[in-house]
Amino acid sequence: MNLNYIKKKLFPPVKMLSTFLITGALGLELWNIYAAINEILVPRSLQPIFWLERFAVITHLIEGVIASFYAHSKKKIPIKYGVYTFFVGTIGLLELFDDSRISIESYLVNSEDVASELQQQSPDDN
Repeated sequence: MNLNYIKKKLFPPVKMLSTFLITGALGLELWNIYAAINEILVPRSLQPIFWLERFAVITHLIEGVIASFYAHSKKKIPIKYGVYTFFVGTIGLLELFDDSRISIESYLVNSEDVASELQQQSPDDN
């Protein structure tokens, strides 16, 4: 198994799971804030879950900020890539810093350039 095979098979389900879990963590934190504002008692048995989700949200936030700073140097939209990385986590950073990955936009631009060059070079004297 090579790294490209792992990226193709493992990354998509991990990204979906990460997005689902981070969205759930945000909802859980909003519920906790709502409960605190309205003086609703939250079971103490949920405290470890709150600490775990806070750690995950803070970690993903730091990754999103890092991605936002470096996205411009990789010709990506900083806000868009920062939010994307916030939801998918470390995989977003791996995709950002992966130099071997060719984006579809660069492929399309390069293929159009090659096609126009081939048309200019082909002899139409027949």
